This record gives sequence, structure tokens and C-alpha cells, in this order.
Amino acid sequence: MCRSLPDVYPIRNDINGMFDVVQFQRWSGPGQFSVERLFDDVRSAMPSDVRVSLRINRFKSRGVFGRMSDVLAAWRNRGTVNHVLGDVHYLAWLLPRKRTVLTILDCVSLERMRGPRRWLFWFLWYWWPVKKAAHVTVISEFSRRALQCWVRYPAEQIHVIPPPLSNEFSRAPFSQRGVRARLLQIGTQKNKNLARLVEALDGLPVTLVLVGILEDALCERMSQLGIDYENHVDLNRQQLLKQYQQADIVVLASTYEGFGMPIIEAQAVGRPVLTSKVCAMPEAGGGAACLVDPFDVADIRRGVRRLLDDPAYAQELVERGFENAARYAPEQIAHQYAAIYRAIHEAHGDY
Repeated sequence: MCRSLPDVYPIRNDINGMFDVVQFQRWSGPGQFSVERLFDDVRSAMPSDVRVSLRINRFKSRGVFGRMSDVLAAWRNRGTVNHVLGDVHYLAWLLPRKRTVLTILDCVSLERMRGPRRWLFWFLWYWWPVKKAAHVTVISEFSRRALQCWVRYPAEQIHVIPPPLSNEFSRAPFSQRGVRARLLQIGTQKNKNLARLVEALDGLPVTLVLVGILEDALCERMSQLGIDYENHVDLNRQQLLKQYQQADIVVLASTYEGFGMPIIEAQAVGRPVLTSKVCAMPEAGGGAACLVDPFDVADIRRGVRRLLDDPAYAQELVERGFENAARYAPEQIAHQYAAIYRAIHEAHGDY
């Protein structure tokens, strides 16, 4: 069994002075904000003895030249403690193993690939970076188990640290529901399972609010079924929060999630959540979400109808959701990362 650091890690009083941590982050384009927001919140809540600086890749994660340039830049800018954030695992290739932390969000890309490409990706993005890290962090027990299926690594050096809940997500009163309930779906990637969700909503009195770029085929299908929908792209944090506040139900019936942060965000705002019973979503839901089979259109429809037709059940989920969301305060999560940084600093000191 892997060791997870405690929910609240006490600030140590026996460490004299500050020490430096360098976090390395991917180049971010439009629509990319999950890793960025996660560690923005971690840095903002970091204990005072840990001084964190951020290095952002100069290039997209494409091609040999750009990636190798960023690998070399990471080596040149290495610090007392180095933390490679999610997605760009290859930045760990040249970093000193005893001083490096690697965060792995999920293994979904690896699991979808086949043939020689999968094994090259496994070696460059997973095996080699993991072997170059003193500690690995993952965002869920599900991600931990998935990683250990692919790479052997000491269990005591894998830490399950969930994403923090941004402070702006707080209890908001319901507005009066209109003729159509507003169902909010965050994300439009393939794993979000939108095709089945749309089929499940056929004939229901809802407006589907989709945040992310839509494919023409999906828009055409919603028009054929007469589904009322809205589409929003490139929302900032406040605009995204407003969508949660205006929603009646938040839906995340994905086929794969390494965690499922919209579940926690919806619970913190006070909205009932429908999500999948697979991967990390039950773990994130904390017993406070309506769980459905994402591969069964009829089961997704059943869950939506129950939330629409049974207000007592929906309110029960909301109340339990507040309790679940309280476990993800940024200060609690930041102290868990700080514990790992301190362990490295105490063992190896400054350069």
C-alpha cells in the first residue's frame, strides 16, 4: 500500500531559513488551464519557509528540437529542489535524481496508444522520468494504481496528493430554475463522453452548457435532437465560476479522468453532481455524487432524470458535497507538497 501524506501536514518549526524550489511547467495554449491553475493555488498557499519560482517551457511539447531545448533549459535552471509538473515529464531527464519531484496526473495517453509508439512514449514520458525522480506525486489513488501497472517504483516514494480547490469556489445560492434546467459540462475532449451524454438528454427539459471547443458533428447531432445548448470557450477563472453559479446540475460522465476537478468545484459551489462510476471519479465524488455507467446511455439518462425529479435527493448530495469539498483547501494540499520539498532539502541541503 502506498503512503499518502496526511491531509493536514503541520508546519515544522525546526527548519532554519528558507530554501528554494523550482517548478517546471508546460507551455500553455488556449484552453489549457488545469495544471496551471492547480499549481497556482499550491504556490499561493505554500508555507513561508519554501520559496518557489516557476519556469515555463519556451516551446510546445512537439518535436525533438523544442523538447530538447526545454530539457536543457531545465537543467541550466535547476534548483535546490526541482519539481516537474504534469504533462511534460521529459523535463526530468537531466535533472539530479536526489533533488527532483515528478507529478504524474494520469496515464491516459499511454493507455490509448498501441504498438511501437506506445513503448517509445512509455520509455520517454514514464519509465525514464520516474527513474529520475526522488519522489513521484499523483492526484488520486486511481492514478497511483495506473502508474504502478506501467512502472516499478518504491511504494513509499509515491504520494497521493489531490488537486487543491481554488478559494473562489464557495457556497452560492441557487437562482430560480427556469423552464429548462441548466446542465453544466466542463471540457469537450474525447474522454468527456459528450456523444453519449447528448443522446441521454434527448427529450429532457434541459439546456446543456458546454465549456470547450465543439466538433461540428456534435453540434449537428444536438440540432437534430432539438437539444438546447450553449457553448463557451476560453473562459477565465471568474467567468468559469459564474457558469457553476448559474448551473442547476454539473455533469461529468467521462470515460476517463485522473481525478475530476469539476466534481469538487461544483460541490463547493453547492450544485448536485452527476459523474461516472469508473476511474477516479467515485474517489473524487466522496460519496456525494450521482454515479452512472458512462458507457450506458440509458443509465446516464436515469441519473439526470433522478436529479431533475427528486429534489430531496439532489439536496442531500449538495449537503454531503460541501463536506467533501472542504477536504481540498489549498493550504492542506500545499503543506503536503512542502513536506516532500523539506524532506529533500533536509537530506541533501543546498547546492
